[in-house]
Amino acid sequence: MEVKCKTEMTPNPNALKFVTNVTVINEDRISYESIDECEGNPLAQSIFELPNVTMVHFFENVITVTQNGSSDWSELESSVKDKLIEKIPSHDPNLTKSASSSNVEMTPEIQKINEILDNTIRPYLQGDGGDLEVLGLENNRLVVRYQGACGGCPSATMGTLQAIEGVLREQFHPELEVHAM
Repeated sequence: MEVKCKTEMTPNPNALKFVTNVTVINEDRISYESIDECEGNPLAQSIFELPNVTMVHFFENVITVTQNGSSDWSELESSVKDKLIEKIPSHDPNLTKSASSSNVEMTPEIQKINEILDNTIRPYLQGDGGDLEVLGLENNRLVVRYQGACGGCPSATMGTLQAIEGVLREQFHPELEVHAM
């Protein structure tokens, strides 16, 4: 099968979404913040070999690439597309999170929060090439980490965080505070 790839802008000026005609991850989603984190994923490793790449995020048939702002997107975009076309045919979409990934205990509360986020917030974040990982809940303080295009996005730190908190206060607990790591 010929690999096809189109690029979409994201709200984050330092992130682009690469939408392919093949699945790049079968279940869940994975974000890598360095080449060291993506052992066992040659596709992600090859993207990190490009200059100024700071995050690579896999979700369904989308790879979101974030850079530090020092690269010209027209050049970097072309290089990423070349890597995708070269590496996807041998890429295994059965990726799993490594042991170094967040190991959040799936308490009933965390499961409920994830369910609410899956039904309300995540579809919008994923549509923009990003996502959200729940890291922990203690004393009505929820800690989350943005992934993909949401990591480092100016709107994620204020407006999006307030929207997440508002939805979770309405549907989970009225005194919940949400903090991004």
